[in-house]
Amino acid sequence: MFKKISEKISLLFKDPDVKRKIFFTLFIFFAFRVFAFLPVPAIDLAKLKSLFAQNQFLSLLDIFSGGTLINFSVMALGLNPYINASIVIQLLTAIFPQLEALSKEGEYGRHKINQYTRFLTVPLTIVQSIGIFVLLKNQKIIGVLSPIEFFSFILTMVAGTFILVWFGELISEFGLGNGISLLILAGIVGRLPVVLSQTAVIFNQEMIFNILAFIVLAVAVIASIVFINEAVRKIPVYYAKRIKGNRLYQGATNFLPLKLNQAGVIPIIFAVSFVLLPQLLGNFLVYAKNPAASGIGRFLVSFFSPTGFFYNFFYFVLVVAFTYFYTIVVFNPQKISEEIQKHGGFIPGIRPGEATKKYLEKILYRITSVGAVFLGLVAVMPVLVSKITGLSNLVIGGTGILIVVSVILETFKTVEAQLVMKSYDRFVK
Repeated sequence: MFKKISEKISLLFKDPDVKRKIFFTLFIFFAFRVFAFLPVPAIDLAKLKSLFAQNQFLSLLDIFSGGTLINFSVMALGLNPYINASIVIQLLTAIFPQLEALSKEGEYGRHKINQYTRFLTVPLTIVQSIGIFVLLKNQKIIGVLSPIEFFSFILTMVAGTFILVWFGELISEFGLGNGISLLILAGIVGRLPVVLSQTAVIFNQEMIFNILAFIVLAVAVIASIVFINEAVRKIPVYYAKRIKGNRLYQGATNFLPLKLNQAGVIPIIFAVSFVLLPQLLGNFLVYAKNPAASGIGRFLVSFFSPTGFFYNFFYFVLVVAFTYFYTIVVFNPQKISEEIQKHGGFIPGIRPGEATKKYLEKILYRITSVGAVFLGLVAVMPVLVSKITGLSNLVIGGTGILIVVSVILETFKTVEAQLVMKSYDRFVK
């Protein structure tokens, strides 16, 4: 096994194009980490770190920003506004036929959808920037700013988010894999040394058993994630003999692979972006002068505590819902059944056309149910493990483990596909 892995790694660096993409991706990672340590002026970093130590919600938010929030860098908001905008656009695409038709127009359609997503990112970034500013001001972490300074603060936040989006698009175009997912991966991995150091500070002999239990659970979770991501339901498709012109095309047997987890890591990223909103709104309202608004803020903060039941229940439901939603967007049974029928294929025992579509939908919903429930359980499992082991600092990154493993698997598949394509090209030549 290790020999095969080493052989694949050596092949990566032998191919000049793949090697160039790897180094380009690493360069973008380096630039991202440099920006993560460029703080916005007028921020008291000592008070900010103290606030994060006392607030578990902000600590969780910082993990998904890749450490840019605790340093309050120019990229403090991370990719959250862009991810939220992507969710809204995808929901609108499913509702409005015009956007759905646009999304099917190939490269031009994707370009226009991305353009609309960026336009929507601007107001979302401004709203989140104002919310963060009010929170910091109420905590006396940032002083009174003049109108010009306040405008500069908001403009810096917007610019930081769009630089990060630009980095992601550069990786997608010139690097390896999905740029947005890889930047989230880089941010989570970049926070691991901090999380480990926080655990080391409070380490004692009584925690050895808890740490061992955590390691065993982490290995089991990683193995489960790999198994679910690689699990495929193969549906046989037969193609009858065809006569085209003066030529006879022999029949063939193929398989339609339906993954247990069609949506990959996207549902987790979407769910995290949404599940953090009640806490963010609560932290914003809790300092309001209006008693009713302040009461609502305190309710949201306590009701959606990251260790509470309702937060994790809401998180579980969102993960399951987004898994179904994204699977329906990515895999279209109607289109697949039409393509099978168009090429003279059929599923044994199933009539072509509408019957094939209904059969694919039934199979898809069944296997997606298993994948969605699994993703939801893994997402909320960190809280259960935290209660058992008492290692809250380590377990906060449990959802991060899910993202890291899934993104690494997807990236390796992308690289492997490129290597296979290169080998075919050499064979043709």
